Amino acid sequence: MYVSEWENGKRTLSDRYAAILRKLLGVTDAELRDSGPAPVVPSADGYDELLSRIDAAGSVGAPMVKAFNDQTELLRTMDRQMGAAGLVDQMTGHLAALEDALNFAVLPAARQPVALALAGASTLAAWQAIDSGAVERAWRHYELAKRAARDAEAPMYLAHAMAEQAYVLCEAGRPALGVDLVRDAQRTVDRSGSARLRAWLYAAEAEMCAYAGLPDDCRRALDAAMATIPPGPEDRDPDMLSIFLNGVHLTRWQGNVLALLGDGDAVTSLYGALERMDPTFVRARAGLHTDLAHAHLTRAEYDDAHTHLRQARLLASRTGSVRQRRRVDMLSARL
Repeated sequence: MYVSEWENGKRTLSDRYAAILRKLLGVTDAELRDSGPAPVVPSADGYDELLSRIDAAGSVGAPMVKAFNDQTELLRTMDRQMGAAGLVDQMTGHLAALEDALNFAVLPAARQPVALALAGASTLAAWQAIDSGAVERAWRHYELAKRAARDAEAPMYLAHAMAEQAYVLCEAGRPALGVDLVRDAQRTVDRSGSARLRAWLYAAEAEMCAYAGLPDDCRRALDAAMATIPPGPEDRDPDMLSIFLNGVHLTRWQGNVLALLGDGDAVTSLYGALERMDPTFVRARAGLHTDLAHAHLTRAEYDDAHTHLRQARLLASRTGSVRQRRRVDMLSARL
């Protein structure tokens, strides 16, 4: 009854219920209420307020930047284990604080560390938006991440934001344009990027090529990713904390891409990744079970496909992943 009255304008959505619905649906307050930002009422003398905010931004030093980055890392961990839907309010507030600090910082020495923190937080927020099905919000967050990376003079963060933004294009049905954007991201860093980032970019290119119907380019990119990934279990790069990638993650990614190509060898890669996967990557595990279902469907192994789809649906529901549920529904329709 309340939902009907909210939709028909017969009842005003209270702050109490708005907070519940934002977490349930994974939307921002503006998206939920379908409203724009509140108008800013100018003061009689805006210079005092402006200077106050500039002074406040100028006082943002290394401890505050570390606090910003620690908050991003906490949100990243929560997202990995619980999903993005319940983090909308925290993520929105976090980005607003970072943007505010950057907008009123004047000198490069003050701006660059904040801009770098904003670039990392914005790509996380954008990926969360993709997972929640809010593609326009995702696109805007990636644009913010790219601007922040340019301000920070951080080509690795710029390349990462560009390549992730290609997934928005792919989800929208423009994978060929996504291929072009990922390749442009590769040119942005060339050989100056870390090996882990370059391997990640090759793997992203392979996935875009698979969706775009370019199997030869896809396999070449996969081979390049496998040849570039650093050895060992470490999955974080000190210069690129936004990326999780090691041999296990890349094997899972390879299986995903091979499944998209309809390659029967995908099953071997995916089961190998499942055995070694970090259990805290709950949403990624949902994707892995979806990939296995896809691979089994390609081999007409319907019972196995059904088993993995059931597990994928359970994990996708647990994390509130709209993106993974959509994949599960599409594969379920083929059973």
